[in-house]
Amino acid sequence: MTPSRDIARLVEIMAELRTPVTGCPWDLEQTFATIAPYTLEEAYEVADAISKNDMLELREELGDLLLQVVYHARMAEEDDHFDFGDVVEGVTKKMIRRHPHVFGDEHGDKPELVKGIWERIKEEEKAEKRAEREALGLAEKDRGFLDDVPTAFPALQEADKLQRRASKVGFDWNDARLVLDKIREETEELDEELSKPTPDKDRISDELGDTLFALANLARHLDIDPEEALRRTNRKFRRRFAAIEDHAKSVDTSLRDMSLDEMEAAWQRAKDHS
Repeated sequence: MTPSRDIARLVEIMAELRTPVTGCPWDLEQTFATIAPYTLEEAYEVADAISKNDMLELREELGDLLLQVVYHARMAEEDDHFDFGDVVEGVTKKMIRRHPHVFGDEHGDKPELVKGIWERIKEEEKAEKRAEREALGLAEKDRGFLDDVPTAFPALQEADKLQRRASKVGFDWNDARLVLDKIREETEELDEELSKPTPDKDRISDELGDTLFALANLARHLDIDPEEALRRTNRKFRRRFAAIEDHAKSVDTSLRDMSLDEMEAAWQRAKDHS
């Protein structure tokens, strides 16, 4: 079998890998659940390539992510649920339907108009999906207002999505400074837990979680992506810690042999120059 630019070849390769007896033993034993972590990992690696503006790496990582889609579709086909063609048809149908201002007769020449069209059609799709599941005998219990927010999101992203969803019905602060007050309140409660003679780790975890949730809320009010804000700080930490390592090498020592005061001094020098 030879490489190809045709997506059909990738679908064929995955089918070969999943063929009993002649396929790959590792691929054959995988399930949706065991592959899901790799799917998330590949999505993060795509984002990482974009953040580094590395187009060669992005091309490779997009291929790895595409493989994940083909993998899940193949397993679904084996169980007679759907195949890769169904996935492609479904998403193309969705894109055409959600862009009537491009593929239909509606007008949406401004971002806010497009967003309104998008939200209206999404609600229509949800209603149709519920009816389809009921027709198949797959009716679910009544879904809560927040149930559309996936629990598989990274916790910080989930917090942001939950708060955005709740704000649509008015459950929200109307001033970012009130959120800042809430953060102070949560840190005070955290301090109280830490000050107890026998701190309760579960209570400390709860208070720390409340603080992080409030910080995510503040980021939303400031129109800042909390994930990106934290990633920026992570990159900054990497640069400054690397400066400590460079200093250690320049004085012919190691990180383990440096005192905390020496590391702090190197950190401050790096901070002054970044």
